Amino acid sequence: QAYLSYNNIAALTHLARKPGWDIAKTLDNVKLWTHEEGAVLSFKVEMQVKVPSHVAFSLLSDFRLRQRWDRHFLTCKVLQAVSEEEEIYHVTSAPTTGHKPRDFVILVSRRQPCRPQEPYTVAVRSVTLRAMPPKPEFCRSEILCAGFQIHSNSSTSCTVCYFNQVTPGVMPYLAANLTGSSKSIEDTALECIKFLE
Repeated sequence: QAYLSYNNIAALTHLARKPGWDIAKTLDNVKLWTHEEGAVLSFKVEMQVKVPSHVAFSLLSDFRLRQRWDRHFLTCKVLQAVSEEEEIYHVTSAPTTGHKPRDFVILVSRRQPCRPQEPYTVAVRSVTLRAMPPKPEFCRSEILCAGFQIHSNSSTSCTVCYFNQVTPGVMPYLAANLTGSSKSIEDTALECIKFLE
């Protein structure tokens, strides 16, 4: 478990530091970036939020609150509290046309910064849990690497960056966003800002 937790944080930190991010879209308080490496596509959503970084961290690290702003989350329940900084959740998401609803078993790892210039981190990855095998009514999906980094700008504002390394299951949502036929990512980002503020 310690190894998984460490890897979860390390993978997100590594993804965030990669060179070669391309800006795809800019709105008032939201920027969308993409990063391609071989067959792997990652995206980053950067949000300017008028709340202190520790408040954003507290709200974003409790995934049970995610349904309040992310319409892709239908249900979210804690399966296991691994430690004070780690929890395993079961998440279900709405079906896309012609597909079964998807479900995920995810490990969420939270870290406060060790030094002032470091961000707060909330890292997410899929795990397998014997107590929660795949069910026939859902399509079990995988999150390779996702999560938030929260950088403090001042005592009353912060920059929230959401990262996701895209698996084929998430691809239909993202392709529509990047070609402009869907505003799902921007809409979710704006809902997130509204929720935090």
